[in-house]
Amino acid sequence: MISKNQIRFIRALHAKKGRESHRLFLCEGSKGVLEVIAGSYEVLQVFAFQEWIDENAAAVSAHKPVPEPVLLSEMERITALSTPSPALAVVRMKEHSLPAEAAPDGLTLVLDDIQDPGNLGTIIRIADWFGIRRIVCSPGTAELYNPKVIQATMGSFMRVEVVYGEISAFLSLTGLPANIFGTFLSGKNIYEAELSSNAVIIVGNESRGISEAAEKFVTDKITIPSYALDKKERGHAESLNAAIATAIVCAELRRRSHV
Repeated sequence: MISKNQIRFIRALHAKKGRESHRLFLCEGSKGVLEVIAGSYEVLQVFAFQEWIDENAAAVSAHKPVPEPVLLSEMERITALSTPSPALAVVRMKEHSLPAEAAPDGLTLVLDDIQDPGNLGTIIRIADWFGIRRIVCSPGTAELYNPKVIQATMGSFMRVEVVYGEISAFLSLTGLPANIFGTFLSGKNIYEAELSSNAVIIVGNESRGISEAAEKFVTDKITIPSYALDKKERGHAESLNAAIATAIVCAELRRRSHV
């Protein structure tokens, strides 16, 4: 049975202040917990339903720590999610600093104040799918270890390096790829533009887009065409969700490099 002190401690990790103070975060969900205990992160505690422990006995027995069984009523008191998951892990944060040099090859994502945790988590999962191993985030971007971000990544946060810092400092590095793409309504149609699989992609804020400070580094302005606008339809979406736009851009760049 989980103690009151344990409950109090875990609940403190729901808040950013508590996570930063203890340098710990929560990973919830069956898939996420199974991946994190088998990965490179240090896992301090695992709490789970007995049924989950029994079903995953082979996987959890090969790693430490041994999961502590909890009841549904107990999980409801420690979960940071609206609906309790069958397993929750307390994990030590990793320290990631802004890189001093550009990645040697491939795509790099730069997030310019992506503030929605769900968007950030989904973008990390998208990066993982398309083989992008580094994401550089502005200080105003949502916190990586926010429970909603971790949940949305579905384990991808363990395979994608996410670093925070002034993105102008990163974009000023020597040795960056020649192409720095940014999405703008006035940009060139992505399906007609010249693209490179060795590039930087800047993704702007959900409502304001790419900031002026980041825009000055953009070499190639691209846009995802709206076919509703082409048809001059009266009603149409004003823009795409940031994560969806990221997926479309990454898919097209990868498609071109494998044609």
